[in-house]
Amino acid sequence: MTSTPRSTAPPDAATPRSYHHLIAGRARPGEDQVIARRAPGTGAVVANVPVGTARDVAEAVAAARRALEAGTWSKAPGLDRSRLLNRLADLIDDHAAALAVLDSEEAGKPLRLAEGDIAGAAMLTRYAASLAADMHGTAYSDHGADFTGLVLREPVGVVGLVTPWNFPALILSQKLPFALAAGCCAVVKPSELTTGTAVRIAELTRDAGIPAGVVNVVTGDGRTGQALCEHPGVDMVSFTGSTATGRKVLEAAKGNLKKVSLELGGKAANIVFADADLEDAVEGVVFGSFFNNGECCVSQARLLIEDAVAEEFLSELTARTRALRVGQPLERGTDVGAMIHGRHLENVLSHIVSNHDLGATPIVGGSRLVRADLADGYYVEPTILDGVTPQMPAFRDEIFGPVLTVTRFRTVDEAVSLANDVEYGLANSVWSKNVDKVLTVARALQSGTVYVNTTIDGPPTMPFGGYKGSGVGREMGRAGFEEFTELKSVNIRTGRRAGTFAFGGAHVAVG
Repeated sequence: MTSTPRSTAPPDAATPRSYHHLIAGRARPGEDQVIARRAPGTGAVVANVPVGTARDVAEAVAAARRALEAGTWSKAPGLDRSRLLNRLADLIDDHAAALAVLDSEEAGKPLRLAEGDIAGAAMLTRYAASLAADMHGTAYSDHGADFTGLVLREPVGVVGLVTPWNFPALILSQKLPFALAAGCCAVVKPSELTTGTAVRIAELTRDAGIPAGVVNVVTGDGRTGQALCEHPGVDMVSFTGSTATGRKVLEAAKGNLKKVSLELGGKAANIVFADADLEDAVEGVVFGSFFNNGECCVSQARLLIEDAVAEEFLSELTARTRALRVGQPLERGTDVGAMIHGRHLENVLSHIVSNHDLGATPIVGGSRLVRADLADGYYVEPTILDGVTPQMPAFRDEIFGPVLTVTRFRTVDEAVSLANDVEYGLANSVWSKNVDKVLTVARALQSGTVYVNTTIDGPPTMPFGGYKGSGVGREMGRAGFEEFTELKSVNIRTGRRAGTFAFGGAHVAVG
């Protein structure tokens, strides 16, 4: 295997890292345009990211197509794919410290959360490896003595994976290992804001022994992503990002009727009933609201609290929120880091101000955090807005920052109605010790995931995806693996068939 230069300098390097495309196993420099990525926590330039052109995308897709048709990966025994995916998981573990620093620095997330993301990436890869070993179809042997039906499960082909900036390594690993487990070949387009771990993990696939061209990376911005989604050589696109961009992906994919999987926005609710363990619920609401700086598609950004316990609950909630430490992402004691960039910071702050003007009351936070050690970064105080009604934008819009809204309810039906009264349906949490209530509410909620007495939780075996404006398709679990496959029916008749094909005979017609 030809050695190529590594894309990342050591995490403590004084000079910015220079990234490259990875096409057919080789590092490829960009052409002209380069994005200088500034760390959200410090404002310092930490990486230079080349903007991939339509030609770069075409070359990467061609490399993936050659690898697919060569069959060394797509037609390899599932146990062989499983073995190499497990080796990749081991390499992710081996390089976990450096990978976590990349994600923390580029995304502005606390380092200990980034470390959890990398551990999750390795776990997802190992689970995908188990699915590769167990990939199978179905046989029907009871349709008559002379008929056998085979349903074959095959890789969908060349897949384009477009990943977001908030969980760079983790969301990549909700896609790439599952696509590889199915035998697909991939072109990855990571966010231009958090490119490092995608390029590095792609390099690790090569080190694991996965053939050149099976995994390719083209870095760049939205133009690069659009070129990938439009390319006729791509059989499927898996995208994670905003609902607005998801609609553009659907439009871009229509040329060759690509299969599309979309994991989009959310506006999840923490529904806390009076019969919950309120101490647990307070901890869960704080975590669900401010985890990953609130920049999380399943962020529990709405608190729906039963009126009978609202004042008691909010008193403890505000105390816990004030105790959170906002700080530099790479500092160990940090609970909440920096917003991804200055424009997003201003957007979050404008939501707080505009909803305050409409009658919402900030009972914690509400401002940009200005401290000497944070002066050059993009920091928002963890904020709780009380008195939010369904008519306010804060109730409905995905703010994507450390902002929690509070709305009171009196009945179970009212709680369910409030939770469902948004365009999104990704996830919700229910807090109650009454099993009848929990199951009734869980069934009534219009979301792909319901957490009960927990939040933002679950093993890789559980499928993840949304209802309504939160997307199409599923990631993780067996369902996430099957997204990257196609089914082929093989109908077999045995024995001599002469004279049996008369029109109007006993055949089941399709078409």
